[in-house]
Amino acid sequence: MAAPADRPLAVVIPAFQAAATLGAVIAGARRAAPRARIVVVDDGSTDGTAARGEGITLRRLPRNRGKGAALAAGVADALAAGAEWVVTLDADGQHPASEIPRLVVPLAAGTADLVLGARRRAGAMPLSRRATNWLSSVLASRVAGAPVPDAQTGFRAFHRGVAERVRPAETRYEYELAFLLGALAAGFRITSVEVPTIYEGRPSHFRPLADTWRMARVFGRYGGRILRGG
Repeated sequence: MAAPADRPLAVVIPAFQAAATLGAVIAGARRAAPRARIVVVDDGSTDGTAARGEGITLRRLPRNRGKGAALAAGVADALAAGAEWVVTLDADGQHPASEIPRLVVPLAAGTADLVLGARRRAGAMPLSRRATNWLSSVLASRVAGAPVPDAQTGFRAFHRGVAERVRPAETRYEYELAFLLGALAAGFRITSVEVPTIYEGRPSHFRPLADTWRMARVFGRYGGRILRGG
């Protein structure tokens, strides 16, 4: 099933040291959404990541600034090019690009403003990730006043109105959490679509102590909503 083509769509892929996987991710996105603009942001890689970006819109950051900075740059480029819908997915192959059409269905139906590609906390997901994912989802659900099954997923679809209003200052992994909570606080409609859980043993750039602390600080800004529930 191809992605709905009635709105200009951009696929934004932040990439750091992803030369081994980026080509396959781009190919998958092209198959799933052949009319989409593909925007890759090379976040200061030194392994030739940028060379895998032939035929797409490529932004190269001069140094590694963090996933959040790369996402913000890519989304800004997508909006400047006229995208009405934006899909974000990682460059490491752990987000199945084939699911892009399902992810944008709620946008096309007008039933959601932000769609999360929710993974099951089972099977391939490492135990430590299950624990942090569960806690983040519990807290985000309190902010939302409704279930948020995967608050940490970076596989998302949203319309430009969300991106224009929600612009987190965070620059690393906490950016995605800040974007989600900011969208909830702004009253945007959020839903989830279940997607496969893929973990293939590739090294993560997530730094457990530093990045968990940064996410805790983001949650701290919503302490009142967490206590009240919504």
